[in-house]
Amino acid sequence: MEQAALEPELSDSDTPTVPGSGEEAGLADMDKTMEENCLLKKIEIGVSEAEKRNGRTSMNMQETYTAYLIETRSFDSQLEGQNAPPDSLWRRYSEFELLRNYLLVTYPYVVVPPLPEKRAEFVWHKLSADNMDPDFVERRRIGLENFLLRVASHPVLCHDKIFYSFLTQESGWKEAVHETGFQLKVDSRLKALNATFRVKNPDKRFTQLKHYSDELQSVISHLLRVRARVADRLYGVYKVHGNYGRVFSEWSAIEKEMGDGLQSAGHHMDVYAASIDDILEEEEHYADQLKEYLFYAEALRAVCRKHELMQYDLEMAALDLATKKQQCEELATGTVRTFSLKGMTSKLFGQETPEQREAKIKVLEDQIEEEEEQLKAKNLESSEFVKSAWADIDHFKEQKNHDLKEALISYAVMQISMCKKGIQIWTNAKECFSKM
Repeated sequence: MEQAALEPELSDSDTPTVPGSGEEAGLADMDKTMEENCLLKKIEIGVSEAEKRNGRTSMNMQETYTAYLIETRSFDSQLEGQNAPPDSLWRRYSEFELLRNYLLVTYPYVVVPPLPEKRAEFVWHKLSADNMDPDFVERRRIGLENFLLRVASHPVLCHDKIFYSFLTQESGWKEAVHETGFQLKVDSRLKALNATFRVKNPDKRFTQLKHYSDELQSVISHLLRVRARVADRLYGVYKVHGNYGRVFSEWSAIEKEMGDGLQSAGHHMDVYAASIDDILEEEEHYADQLKEYLFYAEALRAVCRKHELMQYDLEMAALDLATKKQQCEELATGTVRTFSLKGMTSKLFGQETPEQREAKIKVLEDQIEEEEEQLKAKNLESSEFVKSAWADIDHFKEQKNHDLKEALISYAVMQISMCKKGIQIWTNAKECFSKM
């Protein structure tokens, strides 16, 4: 499947325009400056180890969880020749989740990097799905480090003070997050779903992007399922070669001239059978890289949902303003264009006095003036959102194309290396047979 079939292309008419080439160049310089000043250029960030711990929940129930050691070190101190130990603190996975939820709400136009999976998905049968399994915890440690590096290198997210305190402030960090009031700004799922179905003029670029994110999630899910099935079968094929080793060893015991050759060939078969464990462990690293973009698909949809909500609010505000203008016109002219209970009441019980009409017209005019200002502000906010969102989406697409290309090439190189090792094993076995 060609990428062009999935990825929405922006035409010149669709692309948000920035008036004036000078301003466009200024924005480009600003982006370059922001990237040069990103946090990752100033401090070294790593998640160096994971530790299993026991604690108690808010309901005073015992729980077992994993804590991760975050280490940071300033590049300035290294340049000055100081070999000071890195600053370090422990964080739970739930704290990483809290940080990401805060970033999602605070920066709705950003494709926020995803966290690694909380529980293993798309596993082959010999791989443990237990979230306390040491191999899984190690892969998640790498994924959490990658998340921090993604955020620290992002031109917008890296400047966030809450993120910096997450890396450097042991206590009081959660309180600082909650003091931002971000939880009050979270859009409900019902409201988002309502906007999706009721918005009348959706932006086709965001509609295409949402369809692309669905397709991206689908193809990566299928790829991971295929890879898991191949891993299962490959594991069986390699382990069956261990039977060659056992049979050759037993055979060597009853042969004199052929014994040494058979024994050596059996040893090579044993080595071949045992090598699959390391091979599939290395494969999990590439699978995790694909999973990151599986989860990125949901981050893309989050940006689309936010735009749908803003567009729906904009349409409702415009509709309400149009209704008030019509009411004002009807009061001023004394004509009613549409049937209403109010119009029927006037016919039954008499018209309002001129003073009453003037008072109502004055109230409506004040409301219209206020709502016009609100609509203008919403239009401006929507335009800024679109401009910022597409700038970040372009940044994401460039990153995605580079990362997936590198991951797939590395996976192919690993498969070629695996096949070469298999050929070498059988070449060695052939030499053993030749010497018999």
